[in-house]
Amino acid sequence: MSQAEVPRMKQKPAALVPLGTLIGRELRNEKVEKPTVKYGQAALAKKGEDYFLIKPDCSRVLDNQSVPFSVFAVITPFRSVFSVYTFGEFFPCLINSDFGLQIFDGHNGISAAIFAKENLLNNVLSAIPQGLSREEWLQALPRALVAGFVKTDIEFQQKGETSGTTVTFVVIDGWTVTVASVGDSRCILDTQGGVVSLLTVDHRLEENVEERERVTASGGEVGRLNVFGGNEVGPLRCWPGGLCLSRSIGDTDVGEFIVPIPHVKQVKLSNAGGRLIIASDGIWDALSSDLAAQSCRGLPADLAAKLVVKEALRTRGLKDDTTCLVVDIIPYDHPVLPPTPKKKRTLLNSLFAGKRSNSMNKGSKLSAVGVVEELFEEGSAMLAERLGKDFPLDPNSGLFKCAICQVDQQPGEGLSVNSGPFFSPSSRPWEGPFLCATCRRKKDAMEGKRPSQPTITA
Repeated sequence: MSQAEVPRMKQKPAALVPLGTLIGRELRNEKVEKPTVKYGQAALAKKGEDYFLIKPDCSRVLDNQSVPFSVFAVITPFRSVFSVYTFGEFFPCLINSDFGLQIFDGHNGISAAIFAKENLLNNVLSAIPQGLSREEWLQALPRALVAGFVKTDIEFQQKGETSGTTVTFVVIDGWTVTVASVGDSRCILDTQGGVVSLLTVDHRLEENVEERERVTASGGEVGRLNVFGGNEVGPLRCWPGGLCLSRSIGDTDVGEFIVPIPHVKQVKLSNAGGRLIIASDGIWDALSSDLAAQSCRGLPADLAAKLVVKEALRTRGLKDDTTCLVVDIIPYDHPVLPPTPKKKRTLLNSLFAGKRSNSMNKGSKLSAVGVVEELFEEGSAMLAERLGKDFPLDPNSGLFKCAICQVDQQPGEGLSVNSGPFFSPSSRPWEGPFLCATCRRKKDAMEGKRPSQPTITA
């Protein structure tokens, strides 16, 4: 993936529209109906380690009525240090030796991916308080995604296994799309205006300066693989472990500076709808975001997913598991997503076509013509910045809940995420949210405040 494909995590649109304002507009407009969600999936397996999570018919109770929403995810185990290289690529003189072609197979197996597929959704939903209105539920969702990812990571580490996985997790509620991601799987949005927008941030150390700085500040080291003679090869990796990504679920054997805290982005589509393409790195290593979107426009979701995989295979060959989900959010009065109108090409816009394509890949800004409005975006790896402060005492039980695992805490037991050294001016131990002792240890380890001592089974 090129540098141009990585958006700046801190870049924000000039003005965000409050979620309540957008929902109010929707409720006042009687002609706006909930969209239809259609999806398709396709995959080519080299190792058979990529997983889908497809839940199109989820529901929650609102005012004694069932309110539908959908969840889609691509879950991809990590590859090991040598997983995409052969001995012949590193040492041509050994290509015919008895060493074989590959050193390791995957990154410690698929158990983290399976565990995330089975537990992540429940952990996210359990972090959302009961009895919320639709607006409140959507506003609570980004924080719940952070809590759910971290809780899933803690629970998996407690199993004593050492594999790791990337996750791109998408929740669709009406016209509102919320995406949480760790790793380098990606979700893009293709709208009716022909604007392709990244809804995720790649956590590859090679391309993400902020993540490199965070890893080193937390006690990790970043560098390339050293081979015979001191030569450095391959992408930047963090050590110990040699992973080229800085965020994941699992990876107990690497270090707590590999964090499970996701980048989260929430947007609201207009009633023209849009298409999501959610795919593993096997797609994005072969295709740009624009090319993936352009290759399948005008096709229904099931055929579109197959064509994206086919195009990736044609471009790069099958070098990795190649997994793609296409989700169409369709206006209620259309059987399929309306095709994007083709623009007339002139000599002038032909000259600038390449430059325009690059600019679309760079930015995290969404369409400026009213097709999509951004509601929320945050990618900080600091829990205190992601969990907010509004965790009051439960008046019914007199207990605090841990903001991550939802375990009840007596007022004197919970440790605030804002507490620090006794004389520190930034320490505010009386302010929530509060964490149980286990989750507080996890927070401190991720921030490099105490040595990481992962549990590894023999």
